[in-house]
Amino acid sequence: MNLVRLVRRLLPLLFLVGLGWFLWRKVGPTLAGLDPLGTAAGPQVTVTHNTVLTQVEALGRLELVRYRFRDVVEYKRRQYRFLPESKVALIVGGEAVGCIDLRKLRPQDVVLEGDSVVRVALPPPELCTFQIKHDQSRVFNTENGFFQDAELVDEGYKYAEAQVRNAALQSGILAETQRNAEQLLVPLLRTLTGRRVVLGEQLRLPAPGLKQ
Repeated sequence: MNLVRLVRRLLPLLFLVGLGWFLWRKVGPTLAGLDPLGTAAGPQVTVTHNTVLTQVEALGRLELVRYRFRDVVEYKRRQYRFLPESKVALIVGGEAVGCIDLRKLRPQDVVLEGDSVVRVALPPPELCTFQIKHDQSRVFNTENGFFQDAELVDEGYKYAEAQVRNAALQSGILAETQRNAEQLLVPLLRTLTGRRVVLGEQLRLPAPGLKQ
């Protein structure tokens, strides 16, 4: 009798244990996938920002050639007569882009001649941008900065940027831009108009106040 009583008392407990094991087998994987503590996905990051549009600019520049430069620049500066000159050596990567600004194209610059010819007077080629590529540049050495190394390096980069402009112009980037414009636009305009295309340059008016 004691054994029967013991079994009767243990039956509810065994039933609850079995039910709990069964539910865990069914629901446990789902709960583990939920990861309520967020440990599996890593830390949660919240970013607050407020982007403001400050300017909208219409672009009409047709970029036609890009020159890339590599240079080693040594920039020196003497600030005080009784101190040695400051010096920075830079390894510089830069680029310049030649373009034609099609926003300057006027109605009178496009002339149809008969049924077979179209003449287009293009705006003059320009040096659109010239800049130092800081991801391709680095400071090689500084000497006698006197706690003004950052200012010295900044002056060196500005000098190097001006040299990129000069080197691009001396290398004929404007003439190359004009040639590339002809190679690109002549076939395009011929396809669009079905006419023979003749490209020229806009007449450049003399600046006001200059005597002829």
